[in-house]
Amino acid sequence: MLVGMGGLYGSTTLASTTPSATANPIQAPELTKCGTATNLNNGEKLDINCCPPISDPIIDYKLPPVFQMKIRPSAHRVSPEYMFKFNTAIDRMKRLPKDDPRNFMQQANIHCAYCNGAYDQPGQGTLDLQIHNSWLFFPFHRWYLYFYERILGKLIGDPTFALPFWNWDNPKGMTMPPMFVDPKSSLYDKKRNQEHLPPAVVDLGLTNSTDTLQVVANNLTIMYSEMIRGNSDANDFMGQAYREGDESSAKAAGSSERGSHTSVHAWVGDFKDQPSGEDMGNFYSAGRDPLFYCHHANVDRMWTLWQYFLPSNKVPDKRITDTDFLNTAFLFYDENAQLVRVTVKDCLDNLRMGYDFERIDLPWLDYRPPRQSARAKINRASSAAAPKAATLFPLTLDGVVRFQVDKTKKGKADESLVLEDIKVDTTKLLKFDVFVNDEDDNPGELDKAAYLGTYAQVPHKSANNNSSTSSIKLKLTELYDDTIVVTLVPRHQGPGVTIGGIKIVENPPAPAAGS
Repeated sequence: MLVGMGGLYGSTTLASTTPSATANPIQAPELTKCGTATNLNNGEKLDINCCPPISDPIIDYKLPPVFQMKIRPSAHRVSPEYMFKFNTAIDRMKRLPKDDPRNFMQQANIHCAYCNGAYDQPGQGTLDLQIHNSWLFFPFHRWYLYFYERILGKLIGDPTFALPFWNWDNPKGMTMPPMFVDPKSSLYDKKRNQEHLPPAVVDLGLTNSTDTLQVVANNLTIMYSEMIRGNSDANDFMGQAYREGDESSAKAAGSSERGSHTSVHAWVGDFKDQPSGEDMGNFYSAGRDPLFYCHHANVDRMWTLWQYFLPSNKVPDKRITDTDFLNTAFLFYDENAQLVRVTVKDCLDNLRMGYDFERIDLPWLDYRPPRQSARAKINRASSAAAPKAATLFPLTLDGVVRFQVDKTKKGKADESLVLEDIKVDTTKLLKFDVFVNDEDDNPGELDKAAYLGTYAQVPHKSANNNSSTSSIKLKLTELYDDTIVVTLVPRHQGPGVTIGGIKIVENPPAPAAGS
């Protein structure tokens, strides 16, 4: 279990970057103004009600004392006794009255309401409240799972019950956990991609490779990239700032959200037989699959690992101390069906919240791809007559494209590649990978230094006619000359992505930890 390090930090030290002087934190939604959610894959209003029951009063939640630490287990390592207990808890949740806010569908609709446009930002007219693609992603889902876990424990009379995590970052956990594929179990959901049931290995790169060993190698490379290699500051991992009055469509997800998190949603969702990728492939329906909570338990584990256990030399200060971040509020129903208000600042320490994770090896921790021979690669790339980026942008990305980009200085430098004004169709599942000085041009292989990172999105609602515009920053780590050759490889089919520009910028000096 991951015990010890988290307890060294309180809510005042765990949390941002520079505080804002003009904005305010986003406030908890007004349930009485909850509206109709949208199916983001087709832009049509949903024929279901995602809004929760309304009750008074709303209580400001206080974390209870922790007398016994809950340990969330790896889903592939649980005992038959645990499977029975978990199955019983979900079954009882499904049997609760439909208007009970702890009912299975009511809990699933929490994700629909917060993610598919049912809520507006209080005091901001019809401006959507969205908890994806920003620094709110990790805190919201942590609170979501926290109460879900407590409700399940209450239903089976076991306050020590802990959700399992799908250990998709370890080769031994890269298949769908067995307890979720039994059709007789309450954990089963028929709306999953049937081609991805065990023994299929999860493809975090969505490369569609049929080489299982290559898929595993790709997965480990992706984890190393999004957890260690590709981040220059806290927001690169957590996501961009999102404050009261901001349009969510102008924000950008952090490396983990747009990487492994999005890929697992897409890999599990049934885009073949369901109209909109249900269940996991669409935000409105994702919470209807019990596997969703197991998936997000591992996403939450990634945040904990990043906070306390990963090397800090690349990002010495992982805190976000901005009060607009810390004071953002959400509403949930607790295990007693009491409506409570929670804030980000109270969820920064998982140990203070009373749970930890079973300790599992991290094979991706040292999975650094072999270094490139930079001069050989750039010479070979140049001989292919790759055009200058300035001649191609703005660029509609409807196929593989390669071009040259000038660096800020020659040789090794602390720099990042910035893709600017990425305009996307928010009704589509979209993903593209970025390679630098790729020697062999095999887009199915990600376990190489040429793989720099990814952009990906699950469909989400936007106030701007189903489009959003954002930018991503990918850290350059190898030794390059004064020009690099960038290759963009779309993993989706058809149009949907336009990129306004691309450039290389020098990273600002990293502040010392604790400064």
